[in-house]
Amino acid sequence: MPHIVQEAASLWAEAGLQWQKENEEDLKDKLDFASPPPAHHPSPETRPGLGCRELVFRNLSKILPAICHDVTDWVAGTRVKAAQLLAVLLLHAEDHTTQHLEVLMRTLLLACADEEAAVVSSCTRSAELIGTFVSPEVFLKLLWPMLRKSPSASGLLVLAALIRGCPREALRPHLTAIAMELAGERIRQGSENLRYGEHLLQCVQAALSACGEDCRGCGLQLMQVLVTVMALPGASGLGDQIQETEAALAAVESSGDSQDLYRQHVGPLLERLGSSQQGWTARSPELLQFSTLVARAGPALGEALPHLVPVLRSCLQPDRDPQMRLRLLSVLSRALLNAKETVDSQGQLHHHLDAVVADILVPSLQWRAGRTAAAIRTAAVSCLWALISSEALSASQVEGVRETLLPPPDKFTKIYPELLKRLDDVSTEVRLAAASALAVWLECIRNDGAEASYQRDVQHLYKELLVYLDDPDSTVQDAVLEVLQAGSVLFPDLLVRETEAVLHKHRSPTRCERLLQHLQARPPAP
Repeated sequence: MPHIVQEAASLWAEAGLQWQKENEEDLKDKLDFASPPPAHHPSPETRPGLGCRELVFRNLSKILPAICHDVTDWVAGTRVKAAQLLAVLLLHAEDHTTQHLEVLMRTLLLACADEEAAVVSSCTRSAELIGTFVSPEVFLKLLWPMLRKSPSASGLLVLAALIRGCPREALRPHLTAIAMELAGERIRQGSENLRYGEHLLQCVQAALSACGEDCRGCGLQLMQVLVTVMALPGASGLGDQIQETEAALAAVESSGDSQDLYRQHVGPLLERLGSSQQGWTARSPELLQFSTLVARAGPALGEALPHLVPVLRSCLQPDRDPQMRLRLLSVLSRALLNAKETVDSQGQLHHHLDAVVADILVPSLQWRAGRTAAAIRTAAVSCLWALISSEALSASQVEGVRETLLPPPDKFTKIYPELLKRLDDVSTEVRLAAASALAVWLECIRNDGAEASYQRDVQHLYKELLVYLDDPDSTVQDAVLEVLQAGSVLFPDLLVRETEAVLHKHRSPTRCERLLQHLQARPPAP
């Protein structure tokens, strides 16, 4: 209550003055040569008097163990009051806090994980005061081993508060080391918990706020930390904070915007992430960070193709984790869809076109059994469609892609016998998919404009398909009938002869008769 707070402050100031008078001889040197408040004192105009500060300093070793005990008491009210008292005592103790720093740091690491917001708030304030009055060389030497051994959200919260409280000139010599430690794998990827990521972000914010342009030399490490936070599950809830931090770092690095930031660092970041790609799975944090970086880099990707393409080429081979391949193909598809604003922003995509099509997409387009493989093929086709429709390729380049993807005639004719075998599969789903693929095969011949060279193969296919018009499964019969009707445009007279030859052999000639009716109803040849 305000009037109680005011009365307590007044009584405490009187007590300090009285004790100062009673011990005037003992305090003579400090009274005669009174030092001004520390340059970065949080409230120099209300700095406690000498008597108050001396009383606290001389008794801190007796009081502190009890306070540290009560800050972790099981009663919430006790923890709140003890945490509030600790901050007041540290404001009095100033640089004398140094000799008690080890026990204080252990206490703050525990207390900043408290479920009571009031406890965390007061302990964060205490950490800021330690940063103000204690040399960073001392508190960092104590904190780093604790964070390396057991990274925690509370530890990062304490670090952020220490940095915020520390004077710029004192922190400057340690800034590079701080950035390197934060960007190190042990601390940066210490947890996928969103609170951990939020406090990691606060460390970057604190460094930028405390040191400003001094952060220019460690922008790459700070950017690496930001990408890690962006890639955490649920990080969209930190979107505004991340954007503000990106803007602050961009202003420090180049006085530009976030795109300038990505343009400067996307290459090295992709290279660092790619160095670990051999061990990636769908759950690897590095994969999530890589995907996030590609998704957010925008036009900067066009300058980083020499780093991007080799990673994609390696990760999208058939022997790699299928779920990882799906994620990367999805990321690539989105980038290709807006190629002019992403991967082709510098007009250099054509230099990597062979690698993108032949080495990255073709292995994922090849048929393999299973639903996951089917999903991968679909994602690869989406990438191909996005590439062709993005208008990033010239007509001749599109034709080159076509030649790469479509097999020459000798290989093309080897496809349909394999599809015919699938019509005998135990799975109806596979049989229907094979029928659909055969329809596409026939359509490709029609579009090729060289039907005559395929007549023998098409005739053989007609004969084989007519067998399945008498299949025990009516759904297969219907599917094959549709294939024959669609493919009849190639050699209709030939199909009529082949159909009439087997009509009497079928248990039910119904579908053969429907096929003949379809052929008879066709318009006359021009």
